[in-house]
Amino acid sequence: MNVILSKLQSYTQKKFFRFGVPFLVLIVAGSFGLKQFAQLRYTYSKKGTLTQEEAEKHGLVMKKPEEVTLETEFEKIKALDIDNWESVRGPRPWEDETMQQRASH
Repeated sequence: MNVILSKLQSYTQKKFFRFGVPFLVLIVAGSFGLKQFAQLRYTYSKKGTLTQEEAEKHGLVMKKPEEVTLETEFEKIKALDIDNWESVRGPRPWEDETMQQRASH
């Protein structure tokens, strides 16, 4: 019995067992606790799911995207006028947009 107590006492004097083990226990137990609290949020939420009709009524229905091909994108780019353009400097973070517009005109 004395051997076990002396070994236990020598382990409790080490920094890892005094600080590291409680820290690891806190991290692992905290993650499980946070999981339970997060689950409560979704379990007792008053928000319901939208039906298809409600989504259409509120305008939340996603439209089916058009098929994008290399040829259609090439036609869009070919239609652009790249010869006539004007270089316009955007405002700096410390400048007001109205100051920049006045300075360029």
